[in-house]
Amino acid sequence: MDDVDRKILAELQADGRLSVTDLAARVRLSVSPCHRRLRELERSGVISGYRAVVDAEAVGLGFQALVFVTMRQEDRDTVSAFEEAVAAIPQVLQAERLFGDPDYLLRVVSADLAAFRELYDESLAALPGVQHLSSTLVMKHVVRARPMPA
Repeated sequence: MDDVDRKILAELQADGRLSVTDLAARVRLSVSPCHRRLRELERSGVISGYRAVVDAEAVGLGFQALVFVTMRQEDRDTVSAFEEAVAAIPQVLQAERLFGDPDYLLRVVSADLAAFRELYDESLAALPGVQHLSSTLVMKHVVRARPMPA
């Protein structure tokens, strides 16, 4: 990865809808070499996908919480079952396995407090291997979906 690849990544993170022609102009390459570099970044997994960034409040999911999960046991089967089950819950936007205590951090969305309580009681507390859940509510987003540094 060189400086041109980093410029391509920076431009695409700022505007993922750029045409290859516009991208090439911004990184000062002709279209063909830019296209080859872009395809190589995609093929190698450096660029793992493209998606729209959706405003949670605009789609009725303005209530957000961070849920900390402490596992009762952490054998391979329990961890695998937990991770598969948590991945199947659409309201879980992010799930991170952590070193130390707690074992996991989940970022979840819901319509409101009542919907969060139902999600917490019916889905999150019932996940395999869970010993303890603790949550905190998101007051304000300070940094959102920041691009990877160049």
